[in-house]
Amino acid sequence: MSAAADALPMPRRPGLVSRFLHSGFVSVLVIVGVILAIWYVAAVLMNAGVLASTDKRKGIERTPTEFVLATYEMDRPLLPAPHQIAIEVYDTTAGLWYGERERDICPPLDTFAGETRACKKSLFYHAWVTLSATLLGFGIGSLLGVVLAVLIVHVRSLALSLMPWVISSQTVPILAIAPMVIVAFAAFNVTGLLPKAFISTYLSFFPVTVGMVKGLRSPDPFHLDLMRTYNASAWQTFRKVRWPAALPYLFVSMKIAIAASVVGAIVAELPTGAVAGLGARLLSGSYYGQTIQIWSALIVASLMAGVLVGLVGLAHRISLRRTGASA
Repeated sequence: MSAAADALPMPRRPGLVSRFLHSGFVSVLVIVGVILAIWYVAAVLMNAGVLASTDKRKGIERTPTEFVLATYEMDRPLLPAPHQIAIEVYDTTAGLWYGERERDICPPLDTFAGETRACKKSLFYHAWVTLSATLLGFGIGSLLGVVLAVLIVHVRSLALSLMPWVISSQTVPILAIAPMVIVAFAAFNVTGLLPKAFISTYLSFFPVTVGMVKGLRSPDPFHLDLMRTYNASAWQTFRKVRWPAALPYLFVSMKIAIAASVVGAIVAELPTGAVAGLGARLLSGSYYGQTIQIWSALIVASLMAGVLVGLVGLAHRISLRRTGASA
């Protein structure tokens, strides 16, 4: 039997090229390539009508190839091509950072009293304004969500009375709440960062609350009975059993909450007439028909949200490794 087994050929290990082609990186690359191809086709279809009417009015004749290429170079297209958005993002970030486009985009007035002020057209500047409101709102919302979840789990009357209000609070559209919050804070002369952070808090506390309630109730009843057998206090049970069990739920909820906080910060900038922030960038772009500016702000907001979610995921892995909890 052993001789027959030894005679069998050993399974051949896949080569480097085969492993690369079957890796997740290639899968993501293929998906991105398909999205870009569809995007370019959609840009031609959406911009063709506007370009055709413009060419007819100006008496311009183009070959089909020239016409297709011209749809990718319009100043105000209905749907910008991906490379136009990439150029705009570069010009308003790295191009300003290295001084390549500073004179074209930022006027000399940005230098005042011998000090160079932040360029108001830099996406770094606008992203930082939105990020500050996002992080403050996310921090407050996460803390509020954890506190509410602890109260709901340990106080039965709050579980019956508070939880329905927590759920119903999310049925009100954020676009209806944002102007009311801004006006209410302005009545007390509170403007700037705090009202925007409050909107982010409103969106971020809910997933944390629901996730933590689920997590704090997730321990095995046998473990809770064992702690009662040991005459453990409520705090000891919480620290030794409930909190470690709730950690995976907490971080998953925080990933949702941080993305919702970005949305809340951007939405909060729309009704305030703000001049800074990605929301203000979107608003000014819509006023002047600068679709490339709008899309570049959207791309930066998406990248910022992705980085924040990734950082929460990294904190999740570090926390689980240190506590020995299971995901």
